[in-house]
Order: sequence, then C-alpha cells, then structure tokens
Amino acid sequence: MAGKFEPKVPVNLDPPKDDPISLEELARADGTEGQKAYGKVYDVSANKAYREGGSYHVFAGKDASRALGKTSTKPEDVRPEWQDLDNKEKQTLDDWNTFFSKRYNVVGIVQGAKNLE
Repeated sequence: MAGKFEPKVPVNLDPPKDDPISLEELARADGTEGQKAYGKVYDVSANKAYREGGSYHVFAGKDASRALGKTSTKPEDVRPEWQDLDNKEKQTLDDWNTFFSKRYNVVGIVQGAKNLE
C-alpha cells in the first residue's frame, strides 16, 4: 500500500514552509484569484477545482479539516474542529493530509493551529 496516495504524474515539491499564516491572510486566499487547504496551508492554486466556480472552491481560504474528514463539501462542515470526528473520519482526514502532502507545497501553518499531526 506504499503507493496508495502517489500522484499519477510525479510532482516536484519545495521543502515545506512553517511561516505563520493568520486566519485573515488565509481567508484572502479564497480561490477567486487562484490561491491555496489541517493547520498546514497547501498551495493548490494550480488546481482549477479550488478556484471560483470549482468543485472544491468551498475549501479555499479556510481550514477545511472537518469537511475533509467527513468527505463533505457542505459549507457548514468547512471548519477546523475535527476532534469529535469518529475514528473512521479521523483516518479519512489523515488520508487527505497525506494526499495533499504528496501533491501540493506547504506554504505555511495557520497561526494557533493545533492539528498539525
């Protein structure tokens, strides 16, 4: 199962950054100009799905941890609280984190984030 989350096409990633990113700065990266998604902020700007009108635009500029764990694109699920998810949902969130980390550059860490595992 080592290649479970490997991208179909190899991706060259920059070293992860740990620059602090405020919630206000994250909110400005809402995909309207093609920008940035567990505490870690990934630059998904090259993926049209996160831009305005895209299927994942609901996640842009927000900590979408809960929604990712629940595999939900409902706006009310797009929030950082994930601690009360059941074990299966927590595993799904971990899987998404692995998926993103193999495809997108980490451009910073949301200030105050505690879900960096």
